[in-house]
Amino acid sequence: MVYQDGAIRVTDDALTIKGYYFPGIVKRVPLAAIRSVRRTDTRALRGRGRIWGTANLGYWANFDPKRPRKTIAFLVDAGKAVKPFITPDDPAAFEAALRERGIEITVGGTAPMI
Repeated sequence: MVYQDGAIRVTDDALTIKGYYFPGIVKRVPLAAIRSVRRTDTRALRGRGRIWGTANLGYWANFDPKRPRKTIAFLVDAGKAVKPFITPDDPAAFEAALRERGIEITVGGTAPMI
């Protein structure tokens, strides 16, 4: 295991997101499938107020009751119509784990309306 918090795990071959579709259900994204990851700032209507789900059909936020206190989110493009919107407990460690596995992360911008 490379990075793990209560909801997000990065291993040598996959990103797993707990509570994605429903609380208790895990989404597994092979690292090889990830096209891009973007680090963004959150705001009240741009992710921080969304504990689970979406108001934007292009993104989906996993269940994270701590999200209102978080200021950094990551948008994961794995080639699907809907991109995971995740907020790791330790953004720097999460980002480092992905970079160590060859995944480039762009930084900047505000999170989408979600």
